[in-house]
Amino acid sequence: MHISESKKEEIKNHKKEEILYLLQYLKKYKILLIGSLLAAMVSVILSLYIPIIIGRSVDAILDAKISSKLFYYLLQISGATLLIAIMQWCMSLCNNRICFLTSKELRISTFDHLTKITISDADRLSTGDLVSRITNDIDQLTDGLLLFLSQFFTSMITIIGTLIFMFFISPLITIIVVAMTPISFLIASYISKKSFVLFKDQASKKGDLTDYIEETIFGMKTLQSYEGEAAAMEHFKQLNRSLKKTSQDVTFISSLTNPLTRFVNGLIYAVVGIGGAFFSLKGMLSVGSLTAFLSYASQYTKPFNEITGVITELQNAYASIGRIYDFIHSNDLEVIHNDLSHTKAEGIIEFKHVSFSYQKEKPLIQNLNLLVQKGQRIAIVGPTGAGKSTLINLLMRFYATDVGNILLDGQDIEDMNYNDLRKQYGMVLQDIWLKKGTISENIAYGKPDATREEIRNAASRARASYFIEQLPKGYDTLLDEDAIQLSLGQKQLLCIARVMLLDTPMMILDEATSSIDARTEILIQKAFLEMMQGRTSFIVAHRLSTIKEADIILVMRSGQIIEKGSHHDLMEQKGFYYQLYMSQYMIQERG
Repeated sequence: MHISESKKEEIKNHKKEEILYLLQYLKKYKILLIGSLLAAMVSVILSLYIPIIIGRSVDAILDAKISSKLFYYLLQISGATLLIAIMQWCMSLCNNRICFLTSKELRISTFDHLTKITISDADRLSTGDLVSRITNDIDQLTDGLLLFLSQFFTSMITIIGTLIFMFFISPLITIIVVAMTPISFLIASYISKKSFVLFKDQASKKGDLTDYIEETIFGMKTLQSYEGEAAAMEHFKQLNRSLKKTSQDVTFISSLTNPLTRFVNGLIYAVVGIGGAFFSLKGMLSVGSLTAFLSYASQYTKPFNEITGVITELQNAYASIGRIYDFIHSNDLEVIHNDLSHTKAEGIIEFKHVSFSYQKEKPLIQNLNLLVQKGQRIAIVGPTGAGKSTLINLLMRFYATDVGNILLDGQDIEDMNYNDLRKQYGMVLQDIWLKKGTISENIAYGKPDATREEIRNAASRARASYFIEQLPKGYDTLLDEDAIQLSLGQKQLLCIARVMLLDTPMMILDEATSSIDARTEILIQKAFLEMMQGRTSFIVAHRLSTIKEADIILVMRSGQIIEKGSHHDLMEQKGFYYQLYMSQYMIQERG
């Protein structure tokens, strides 16, 4: 496939940005990096000095006149070896701290961005893929970075150092060695390019597998109810086979690097041995110097094996930093400092020529105009897919309008700080969410500094206190992520208590009582009526009997408001609302 020059340049710039992004984190630990580099330099210099001492020892053994120096040389070797061990320990300590502190900061940044991404991006990315980026990809990056810091610096210093020492012993043989070196790099470069694509594909398939496992766990009841175990297992096997094949391919390709470079390095060592022996026989090189040269040749070729191994592992880490970088630089909510934190909104809301669609090819809301006065109760009804919840999403700025404006007290909500905008609303959704924590913590989620008395009062108004007080630890009862000790209705009552605790100028109730029994619902509706006094409120409901008291009922179909008025007015019109209401009424009568 042909890639244009502009596309190549774009890819190159993107890769550069990814590296610069990682360097921003590493720069925080400059002292540790300098410490690691110094320890590596001292360790390498000492390891390069040892062959010289060994060469002198060999010459001392051959020359009986200076054999008395042998003990002195052995003492030097022992001291150098001990210092090398200490330096390597210091280097490992610095490298471990750099890598794990970097991964800690990256996880914090990634999770922080996760809480700020637009809802549209959250909908686009699967849960499993997000989890994989925050866990697997960062772990992979940490492993690659640790390997890089542990071996790359040491290897580069070793190569440069051995070349210098070899050059002083025999410039000619050194030039031959250097001339053969590029073969290793050409092999490593070719394999690393091939493996990078496979590593990226492997990371993506790991995300797909994690996503499917999570989907299966969340839907376990439905899966078992519909006897979907066999189909789920088959799909899992397909994903697993795909991951296995990619993993095998990348393992095979990347594993070729080491044996191929070792073969080249073996040739280099053979050339050095033969050339050195020839020079030694001609009297151009002492036996001790040849011994030292062979030792340097071995040290010179060894880092190439390590570097090529590091490069292969870095391709995996590089694929991971790309996925992390792409996620962190996905759209987040723009922070605007023109905020409402110092005051409460009046609650006058206006939709002006608003159009919106989740997919461009499927229009939903088209040229919507609506004015809501302070304190009005607005009910939104209509069939599934009419755009009721979409209207709420736009109000809360979970999604941005494609065309038009939404004004709050005359100010465009796009010009407001999204956090301060959302503080103006108390919201109960059809989707129930409780965090791991006590019942008190869940009720006070929107107001962490609430007193126990305020929490009890909110629970009482939400008609939740009766079942909370029956629990073994009452308000201190610990809930896990699924809150399995509570029924669906009880969970929803806690969500209602959460909004009862907040003193917000506006309210949104999106099927807020859908999981509650009829008797409790009547009591909750009374509490809501009290709470909505003087507050601009939006109520989304399928059961039309619950919204008779609304000031205005908006009837939506296909993203448009087709009818608007009070319950009495709409019933007299005998239009679409009348048909909806009567169909529900007849179903209830037959029930």
